[in-house]
Amino acid sequence: MTERFATAEACVDYTIARLGKTIRLGAPLGLGKPVQLINAFFRRAEQDPDIELHIYTALSLEVPKPASHIEAELAGPIVERIFGDYEPLAYMEAQRAGGLPPNIQVSELYFKAGSMKNMPAAQQQYISSNYTHIARDMMAAGVNVLLQLVAARDTDHGLSLSLSCNPDVALDVIRSKRAQGQNDFLCFAQVHRDLPFMRHDAEVPATLFDGVVENPAYQRTLFAVPNAAVPAADYATALHASTLVVDGGTLQIGIGALGDAVAHALILRQQEPAAWQDAVDRLTRIDSGCQTEHGPFEQGLYVSTEMFVNGMLHLMEAGVVKRRVYDLLALQQGLNDGLISEAIDARLLDYLRRCNVLPEQLTPECLQTLQYWGILPDTLELAEGGLSLEGATLANSMEDPATRAALVKAGEGRRLRHGRVLHGGFFLGPRDFYQKLRDLDDAGQERICMTSVLRTNQLLLDYPLYCAQRRHARFINTGMMVSLSGAVTSDALENGTVISGVGGQYNFVAMAHDLPGARSVLCIRSTRGKGKALRSNIVTHYGHTTIPRHLRDIIVTEYGIADLRGQTDAEVIRRLIAIADSRFQQELADWAIEQGKLPADYEVPAAARNNTPYRIAKALSSHIADGRLPAYPFGTDLTPEELTLSASLRRIKALSDEPATFLREVLRALLHRGDKEAARPWLERIHLMHPDSSRDFIVQQLLMLELEEHGLLKVR
Repeated sequence: MTERFATAEACVDYTIARLGKTIRLGAPLGLGKPVQLINAFFRRAEQDPDIELHIYTALSLEVPKPASHIEAELAGPIVERIFGDYEPLAYMEAQRAGGLPPNIQVSELYFKAGSMKNMPAAQQQYISSNYTHIARDMMAAGVNVLLQLVAARDTDHGLSLSLSCNPDVALDVIRSKRAQGQNDFLCFAQVHRDLPFMRHDAEVPATLFDGVVENPAYQRTLFAVPNAAVPAADYATALHASTLVVDGGTLQIGIGALGDAVAHALILRQQEPAAWQDAVDRLTRIDSGCQTEHGPFEQGLYVSTEMFVNGMLHLMEAGVVKRRVYDLLALQQGLNDGLISEAIDARLLDYLRRCNVLPEQLTPECLQTLQYWGILPDTLELAEGGLSLEGATLANSMEDPATRAALVKAGEGRRLRHGRVLHGGFFLGPRDFYQKLRDLDDAGQERICMTSVLRTNQLLLDYPLYCAQRRHARFINTGMMVSLSGAVTSDALENGTVISGVGGQYNFVAMAHDLPGARSVLCIRSTRGKGKALRSNIVTHYGHTTIPRHLRDIIVTEYGIADLRGQTDAEVIRRLIAIADSRFQQELADWAIEQGKLPADYEVPAAARNNTPYRIAKALSSHIADGRLPAYPFGTDLTPEELTLSASLRRIKALSDEPATFLREVLRALLHRGDKEAARPWLERIHLMHPDSSRDFIVQQLLMLELEEHGLLKVR
């Protein structure tokens, strides 16, 4: 029996009464955390040192905190607008404040990138695990309480729940525990009525849970991730990557500016192919070593992804993601081979008859299956001695001409159903993304299936079917660095500091090598830092590896594509140097020559010697100016005034990395005063109209210079 709780505290009481005071609590990554429930368990353990609480989770979301009071003036209203009354995670606040109580531990399997670099406790308790192994590892750790935020709707049969944003791991943990018949395990759902109700695999009965918590006071703002600005270099990388995507194929992309850039590049390829081709041609300087694709998507793409991101929904709206897949192998193979279409016609029935999917004589089970896919009409019934179709009696024989003719006629104008264009494990994104998911009609819901990562991130559950569905797969993800051996670093530094986590990256790379025709595409920014801190992200070698060299595949930077699969070490090095920033190419080449990995007479190809940010900016300038490559391709929560201020303050902050440049710009700003009154709307927005300190006065003057040089202020 499923208990109903009015408060999170009552749920904690119930748990302790059932399981005692040793609680190993599992919670989903990202949006699916039921914050009030987790906080209630944390606060109880904080108050009672006899409770041993160990929290296992990933990607703990935090409202961003400004680094300075000027940033706070700008960010305050934005944060309030986006995050509203979102309740912080108590265990994160405790860690940030200097430590957790000794009876509480927190182990994460994935960090928000860079968020835990200087947190020893978080670094020490981190668990490195492939996404597909998280359920296994949580169960091995003895998780005895699972908490999940769910969507809900009331039906004639009672309360129906949806795992919504996070069926990724919960489905497998709960079902495995239930199958084992364990009585020392409890799972609780916390209802949030604003969470999009996703159907299919994500929809579950309330009886799946031991308890359901619903309280109007817990209807706080859902955590939303604002769209990030896309710089020119990311657009360049994305345009290169978009040439690798095959029409009629399969796509996976990640979150953030690079993911948005790839999605927008694919939309540009679909809607303005000539402009897309011009942008690609302006960038391309070297032979990528692999086949590239061109033109719009007539067949469209199918998405199989751990993370359903905002860009994918825009790809659906733009008609790029539209290829439906079906969980019936013969059907999928027939579609792939062009033997059938989605139309219910004689060709389809003949094909299924040859495959014996449509048997000579129908059974109740077979009839139900074929009606589910829309192959046979819902009005067809088994009758005594035959079939009944809308009052007409037919022979129960698929070889009977009259029966066949009647079924062909009944199929006129109908198409296959229950095809999906996207399978995803979890979602996280901006506010308008959630709203669109809430607004999905039946047809929209039909196309999207949120499900387990054991489906999206691997092939083991049904290798033949997934191979048929995921044809021409392109798994596009990001990495931090690539060594000249082709090994990629994505999750941690060589001193052991965890930046994020492996997540599903290894899963997708492994799939790319196991799926016929699939490729892993890892996008890496060619450099990091500025001024004296500028470093190449293509490195000679590195003391940490996420993707080993024997799984090297395709690497993309803003300067081009390097196909590394099946290449010799020397050719791998040549291709990586060709897409490196030119300020670092020679030292990379010298090292490889010194190590005997390149011949002594090797020279950087002439076509690759101008790999500079200036060339990229110049190549894309006209497309940026005409709005085809906008800073925020999928919109922003910022006002035009806030966009201007945030960009200007970022540039001012960057000056501090280069003292000489900073001093020069300060002197220029002081000598070149702008019109303070004209700058009033921007200065008042961040309370800099009347600076309180010399530091603020300098920022004010630099900001006025910035605004002037962008044509917003008059020159005195």
